Amino acid sequence: MQINVTSKHLEMTTTIEEYALTKAEKLTRFYPRIEQIDVKIEKTSHGFSVEIITDVEHHDDIIGNANEEDLYAALDSCVDKSVRQLTDLKNKLQDHKKHNTPTGGQEK
Repeated sequence: MQINVTSKHLEMTTTIEEYALTKAEKLTRFYPRIEQIDVKIEKTSHGFSVEIITDVEHHDDIIGNANEEDLYAALDSCVDKSVRQLTDLKNKLQDHKKHNTPTGGQEK
């Protein structure tokens, strides 16, 4: 799995990059079939905008957005949104498997 961290209108320090990487790595605990994670950090006039794009195998990308005055709060909020979307996807797939079991040709 690959994690890319990019910034716009902001100097990427090692502290910011390491914080974003550790937060993005936690997403793999909630859904194991993640292929790539892109973290995009942008400095805006009102604070910071963070977008996390999670490339999931056999599914559309999961995209989380957050706008906050504090960079670390924006990263935390964006990771929380991505975690919720990934757990919803995982639960949806598990429920689909449970309800789609064959009945052996007999209807109940």
